[in-house]
Amino acid sequence: MNHDSYSDAYIKGILDEVKTVAIVGASANNVRPSYFVQKYLLSKGYDVWPINPGQAGNQILGQTVYSSLDDLPAVPDVIDIFRNSAAAGMIVDQVLASGKLPKVIWMQLTVRNDEAAEKAEAAGIKVVMNRCPKIEYGRLSGEIGWAGVNSRTLSSKRPTLKSGFQHRGLLGGKPR
Repeated sequence: MNHDSYSDAYIKGILDEVKTVAIVGASANNVRPSYFVQKYLLSKGYDVWPINPGQAGNQILGQTVYSSLDDLPAVPDVIDIFRNSAAAGMIVDQVLASGKLPKVIWMQLTVRNDEAAEKAEAAGIKVVMNRCPKIEYGRLSGEIGWAGVNSRTLSSKRPTLKSGFQHRGLLGGKPR
């Protein structure tokens, strides 16, 4: 896998397929990127499990915070890593040692660990590095273009507008 460039089909396939996202490094601080990524993913219908040992037992955006991946109620489809690149390697090693394998390991913007990616892919796990699921979802759905940002995605289809928060998702405009 070329981790310098992902096809839109690869990213879209992941975002369409998954339902549960564990955010390692979740923050209760509403100005931190992990907070608004969690808020966005929840608004799109994903089940999000925040992981932060310092907040364990509390709630972030109405979701119970877990101390570690081992404490989750089930194996998440995606483990979204909001930690540095070295920590990402340790997290991937922990996941592989546990035998509880997600479909996807997603490393946030500026987080890249090629060795960890190779290990995860060897175990059959898809990997995305140095990308944000919130940004990718908005770009691929065309939603990011509503704010005037070039999404690199052209479509003659009009967005399906609904009352309240817009749920023009990747699955044909239907909320997840």
